[in-house]
Amino acid sequence: MGQGLMQPIHGKIVTLRGWRQSDLPVFAEWMQPNNEWHQWDGPYYPRPTSDEINTWVDTIRRRVQAQEDQTAPEPYSRVVIATRNTDTLIGSVSWTWISEETNWIELGIAIFDPAYWGRGYGYEALGLWGDYLFRMMPKIVRLDLRTWSGNTRMMRLAEKLGYTLEARFRKARLVKGVYYDGIGYGILREEWAQKYPNGFADSLR
Repeated sequence: MGQGLMQPIHGKIVTLRGWRQSDLPVFAEWMQPNNEWHQWDGPYYPRPTSDEINTWVDTIRRRVQAQEDQTAPEPYSRVVIATRNTDTLIGSVSWTWISEETNWIELGIAIFDPAYWGRGYGYEALGLWGDYLFRMMPKIVRLDLRTWSGNTRMMRLAEKLGYTLEARFRKARLVKGVYYDGIGYGILREEWAQKYPNGFADSLR
């Protein structure tokens, strides 16, 4: 890990980049509880309150300042998914520790705008993000993804990227009165290297 300004990571249709001040009102609007993406991304959790959204925006505002000061540690814990052609914010990717002692992290992704669902934007974004994290965190041995059995798009995405279904917790998630399974996927560093020997971006050519 280090400190500095993250350089944008370009795919064919998406760019991963750091946050900007101009992103804050757009992000705040997408966080509003009536947006459709909340129905798929952890719908078993409470919808965000106004206070929580304001706290998230303040956190990102401080992150932007740290980026500008080049004091933000890399890899950033959350970055913007933008369209490559227009640089429009359409989502974000993130990572968090599951076990720092065993070099194990979990990834997160959300495409906020339904207009970009099912069109390969999530695939590119999550693939570029996994590649970036394996490169920036050489001690990491595995990446995890968590979802629920009702989110079949996310399950297909994980499998397309080469993740293995490692856990199914039966009837662990309750959505609109219906029980669904909790789902866990994982991929090891050596499996990633075998699937993408020249890096994920190269596989997009």
